[in-house]
Amino acid sequence: GRHEVWSWKTASKESLCLMWQKVKVQLMLSMSFLTALYWYCRRLYSFLAQLLKRWSNYLQRQLIRNLSVLPEVDLLGYSAREWKGETKQAKQMREAYEELFRSCHIKYLRQVRRDNYSVVRAVLFQIFSQGIPFPSWMRERDILKLPEKLLYSQGCNWIQQYSFGPERYTGPNAFGKLRKCMEALKTNWAEISATRDHEERGSMCNTLFSDESKEYKLYEAIKFIMLYEVVEAYEQIKSRDEPVHNLFSLLFARDSSSDPLSFMMNHLNSIGDSICLDQVELFLLGYLLEVKIRVYRLHRFNTEEFQVNYPDEYRREWNEISLLTEDDHYYHIPLFRT
Repeated sequence: GRHEVWSWKTASKESLCLMWQKVKVQLMLSMSFLTALYWYCRRLYSFLAQLLKRWSNYLQRQLIRNLSVLPEVDLLGYSAREWKGETKQAKQMREAYEELFRSCHIKYLRQVRRDNYSVVRAVLFQIFSQGIPFPSWMRERDILKLPEKLLYSQGCNWIQQYSFGPERYTGPNAFGKLRKCMEALKTNWAEISATRDHEERGSMCNTLFSDESKEYKLYEAIKFIMLYEVVEAYEQIKSRDEPVHNLFSLLFARDSSSDPLSFMMNHLNSIGDSICLDQVELFLLGYLLEVKIRVYRLHRFNTEEFQVNYPDEYRREWNEISLLTEDDHYYHIPLFRT
């Protein structure tokens, strides 16, 4: 009996050992497989993370390279880089930047692409980035109908001679092209101004102002609205129905813009191509967009013209935006910090 019990225990023990050996081998194989899988997944994750990072950096570089309004930079650092040396002009510019930093609480600026759309771009970018809504007159009428009204209702067939900045385009298709520009302005303005989140609105602006074909449509729409307002004022002056703003008297007093056609041919058609907005047109821009444009003119430092408002007569409820210029030709965006 003892021998049978001992044999049963021995057999059970050997059976268990044998089973354990098999399980142990399976566990070791499983552990090896899991270890290899973990290592592979970790390497794959690292590879994908590096790939995503490189792609993100590439897209960011492309976006920054295409941006027409660059990210903010330190104001005094920018001044030191741009105005080195001890010439009279360099010293005056550095003093002007220091005055902006000390007295006006301007700590940073955003550089705007140096072309003949510079001032329109700087103004429109701020209107969009601040979420400023349509001006009151634009909310009361459909701006998409302005080209049609000017061409058909007011008989201004000469708008076929309208030029689109660097694209010297004239002819019967000008009407359709102008309508597309107006659609781009209305759609983008409505979408961006309806975005409440500041960061999301900034991202939308960066995307929009990194696409030349899209942003040029916006500027041409603004130019056409300026033309439309000039035609309206000219008709009011001729019919003497109601008084017009003083800026139109200044505009029509110029030999080069005595009527809407000469204004278009001698001024508007060249904006974006060979010239930028002059002072009178900057008054008109602020007036029609219903914004107070405060311009810091650094080349006029220590004079009464160092800070100028466009227009000089504005309503209290109008939003304020600011520009910075060194020469009344190219403009940048100053940023305030208290």
